[in-house]
Amino acid sequence: MRQIVLDTETTGLEHKLGHRIVEIAAVELCNRQFTGNHFHYYLNPERESDEGALKVHGLTTEFLKDKPRFHEVSKELLNFISDAELIIHNAPFDVGFLNHELGLVNLEKLDNYCLSITDTLKLAKEFHPGKRNNLDALCERYNIDNSKRTLHGALLDAELLAEVYLAMTRGQESLLIELEYVEPIQLALSKLDNVNIRIIEATAEEYAQHLMVLENISRESNNNCLWSRPETENPIDAKSKHGGN
Repeated sequence: MRQIVLDTETTGLEHKLGHRIVEIAAVELCNRQFTGNHFHYYLNPERESDEGALKVHGLTTEFLKDKPRFHEVSKELLNFISDAELIIHNAPFDVGFLNHELGLVNLEKLDNYCLSITDTLKLAKEFHPGKRNNLDALCERYNIDNSKRTLHGALLDAELLAEVYLAMTRGQESLLIELEYVEPIQLALSKLDNVNIRIIEATAEEYAQHLMVLENISRESNNNCLWSRPETENPIDAKSKHGGN
């Protein structure tokens, strides 16, 4: 199970107004474990950042002027996210900007390259309705150290979001572990096919005691005992009826 946790920083809030991506980062998880692989670039947006955006990420025009343009890293990005589930906080925002950038270089929309897109903001609102669910609030809620987050940075935010996502969906780990053990268990069971298993049948006394237990369970459960079946034949009687020893 390959997942890519992705984040962007932009020159402003609206790509429809010509705003562009100035930083993009993606962190790889495989089977809910950090692999150490990541994708990260600062980008020359070929325009100024809004004052509000600059206060958020601190990436000045001077710093970005010698950085690559989006089209120069687009194929590397698409290869990195190929056939993976994307994990994004407030996905419509980042996906909107990425689709805008991809459109400018005549490439298809983002969901044509990845397996699926999961919005952790939507997920957090389902888990914690009525509470603050921005990244800082989630880090605090799940005891994740975000003390280095003095400014928004795509790589740090992607790493923090990955930690948050793993914490929010912790119950999936047990399911994954179970799935990992299915094949070994099936292999072990297949080896029993040719084993001559000795069957020890109950005696008449044991069967009578068994019926008494079922009657007690049925009485306590208002005749809802799952193991009581009126059509079930007494195996001791069946042996006698069919001439068994």
